[in-house]
Amino acid sequence: MKKKLLFVIPSLAAGGGERSLVNLLSQIDYSKFDVDVFLFHQEGMFLEHLPEQVSLLPHPINYRRFILPLSQSLAAFLSRGQFRLAYRRLRYAMIHRTPLSVGEREQKAWKHMAETLQGFTGVYDTAIGFLEKTSIYMCVDHIRANSKIGWIHNDYLKLETNAAFDQRYFRRLNHIVTVSDECAATLKSVFSEQSNKVSIIHNIVSPNIICRLAQHVQQDLFERRDQETVILTIGRLHSQKGLELAVEACRILLDRGLSIQWNVIGEGEERESLNRLIDRFRLGQSFRLLGLRSNPYPYLHQADIYVQTSRFEGKSIAIDEAKILNKPIVVTNFSTAKDQIRHDVDGLIVGMNAESIADGIMRLIENKELRNRLSQALSGMELGTEDEIKKLYQLLA
Repeated sequence: MKKKLLFVIPSLAAGGGERSLVNLLSQIDYSKFDVDVFLFHQEGMFLEHLPEQVSLLPHPINYRRFILPLSQSLAAFLSRGQFRLAYRRLRYAMIHRTPLSVGEREQKAWKHMAETLQGFTGVYDTAIGFLEKTSIYMCVDHIRANSKIGWIHNDYLKLETNAAFDQRYFRRLNHIVTVSDECAATLKSVFSEQSNKVSIIHNIVSPNIICRLAQHVQQDLFERRDQETVILTIGRLHSQKGLELAVEACRILLDRGLSIQWNVIGEGEERESLNRLIDRFRLGQSFRLLGLRSNPYPYLHQADIYVQTSRFEGKSIAIDEAKILNKPIVVTNFSTAKDQIRHDVDGLIVGMNAESIADGIMRLIENKELRNRLSQALSGMELGTEDEIKKLYQLLA
């Protein structure tokens, strides 16, 4: 008999965790598992990449009313006499306007949203909250399953959450999965009582698939001018990714006389502020926010240098993908950077400031021998992680 699995995640928008889930689902043996997915928001560019064997669960009716814009949501509840849920919706909105950290707001808001998610009738062998916070809370509070797994994709200390709140949920998990050695060490330190539950499953990436998709477009995607060096960054337009440092580093490199264009694939809440910064530094022709791309690999393939300016990461899928395509890589020295890059061996790790980022890029541009050495080192590495699915199977046994 097949085992029944449920994965819970906020959406399938363009993020590392979301891409990681789609990659994982592409590797599952569907002769052994029936898989459901619950999305808090049924949207995102990766929706079209869900395997056909996966079932997307519908939203409960009260939750559909809850996620309407505030005035519409209140009207929907009040017109039906659901005064308690109207109060919950109002409190939810008020919490998200407080000066708490994003992580603490999500924790405090959970109890107000949770009431609209009651009544799931399915019973699962394993329920997996595939992203930290709300996805895990949902599995613990509302899903009937023999085993429950919480999946942490970031350095826990950077999430700005209340650890005591999470402790109550982690106690009720059977396993806590994370994506790198550094992330695992942090979890074991913060949640020492739960350290025996912590496992590492690296993000699944497939060199064969990435290399095939990278060849889908042959024309020059960047419309290079003369001998421009093309720099690429992939990530959400979010403060975590440190993209304002990239904008400033771009200005520094141009002021040093280098011919470059810097492109960013991703979307997010910082687009407007980044556009203002781009205008302020007069970079309209040199720093481009390309938005989302369902297939970013031709862009990555055609870029000369890949740069990640993050303030923190769990384990960056984009860096792994750049490694697979043998790109010279520059990353900032976030806490887990050394889990993915060996400085001066298969990439450069630089300080988390615009000047250091610019210095690292300039070093690569001016030193062809270094670029070739880094790319050659990557070409000789075994970078596929498809076998990581076996670690998950062990937890599901």
